[in-house]
Amino acid sequence: MEMYKVNSYFRSDDFVDLPTCMYKNADEYPALQNLELRQTEILKRLYDLKAVVDGLSKTVLTPDADLDIAEIDHACLVPKIHTIANLNSVLGKSPGVLQDIVINANPSEVPLSLLVLHGLLCQQYKVLSSVHVHSSVQNVPSKLWNCLGEGNCSHSRREYQLGFTLVWKDVHKPQMKFSIQSTCAIEGEGNVARFLFALLGREYNAVTSTQIDNWVDVAIFQLKKGSNKEKAAVLRSLNSALGKNPWLVGVDLTLADVTLYCALKQAELANVPANVQRWVKSCENLACFHLALKLLK
Repeated sequence: MEMYKVNSYFRSDDFVDLPTCMYKNADEYPALQNLELRQTEILKRLYDLKAVVDGLSKTVLTPDADLDIAEIDHACLVPKIHTIANLNSVLGKSPGVLQDIVINANPSEVPLSLLVLHGLLCQQYKVLSSVHVHSSVQNVPSKLWNCLGEGNCSHSRREYQLGFTLVWKDVHKPQMKFSIQSTCAIEGEGNVARFLFALLGREYNAVTSTQIDNWVDVAIFQLKKGSNKEKAAVLRSLNSALGKNPWLVGVDLTLADVTLYCALKQAELANVPANVQRWVKSCENLACFHLALKLLK
């Protein structure tokens, strides 16, 4: 097949300096500089994450990977606790500005675990607590107005470390925001509970963190919302785990205990095994569970 030959429309022997980038002088564009810095930071985090994953892969390939979790030294289950430094690292630090957490919840399905976590936060920080009712709900029981305890608003906001506001509202599931301008809402009781527990600054190793996270899902999706068969299976698992340790994951109270206790009380199950009954009494002896108990009466 023959090709048609087309004469050039323009001929020039001059050299054309083609650009190598969209902007010749990046210093004139601060937004571009910020984008480059962000890309550099993301790449650095990716390299760090790759190093962690490579280290984990080497661990999994060793014979010790088959070690029974039950044989792990209990000392590694004791959390490392940080205080205000962790609060600032999670919520951000704004000098002179009180960090506020706002939670929307439906009064027809009280998120008890969040109220228990509020009690734990009050033990560690100076918390300014308040309860409000949105116009979307009517006839909120009086006991829900005081579900965060008797707040003391006589002090200045600057004397507190954390603001905790609960709004009774017609929502499908609990929603939480801690920065109205820059973050999306965190939804679901389990997810909000994980966030609040992180504010306590307790750090665990990977095994313990995975166990805690699994128990939280069991509490929300099986014990609280599952079938009778699933609930019975959870009780058996609880009884077995509590036969080895005083708490669900090791020797200290964790988020697993908080969420499962609340789900168990709301499920109102009969024939609770002995180990579970003992554990329930241990929970109820702690001050952070007292307000939740009042709501159940």
